Amino acid sequence: MPKVTKALVSASDKTGLVEFVKFLADGLGTEILSTGGTGRTLVEAGIKVVQVEDYTRSPELLDGRVKTLHPKVHAGILYRRDLPTHAGEMKTMGWDGIDMVVVTLYPFEQVIRKPETTLEEAVENIDIGGPCLLRAAAKNHAHVIAVSSPDDYGWIRGELEKNGGWLSEKSRRKLAQAAFTLTSRYDSAISAYLAQRL
Repeated sequence: MPKVTKALVSASDKTGLVEFVKFLADGLGTEILSTGGTGRTLVEAGIKVVQVEDYTRSPELLDGRVKTLHPKVHAGILYRRDLPTHAGEMKTMGWDGIDMVVVTLYPFEQVIRKPETTLEEAVENIDIGGPCLLRAAAKNHAHVIAVSSPDDYGWIRGELEKNGGWLSEKSRRKLAQAAFTLTSRYDSAISAYLAQRL
């Protein structure tokens, strides 16, 4: 059975995050990749973290607008472990698979509820990398676990403990569906906001 050996964590909402990631790192021996503020939060909690910019050897760019949009990251998430051609390409590149993506999106909907929010502030709270990560993980849910809500940390941990570090196909599909529902709602909120501003 597969096991979560590498997880990418990038969370705007850090509710329950430290406890969940501590379990991954200490309980399962999972290598944790992370970004910016999330990485700092985890390091401060005593969790060993590899910063994504060190992992990709590409710095965060454009005031943090570009962090995880990198072929090494997305190939790690999207590659099918059951296809020798995919495994061969990953080996040629010297890249590893990423088995879990834990992402909570920028709080766009909360930000635009504030009457004083400017268009510029709203735009800067449109998450790009987060939805890309979740959609990639959800697409490849046969091999990758997409975690998009802190509400799921508890039952995911329970099943990982029970199954030796992996989730059932039904659970992975359930999380994939939740991720696509979230990103669809998120994009709809952005579209509706911009239409209103017009």
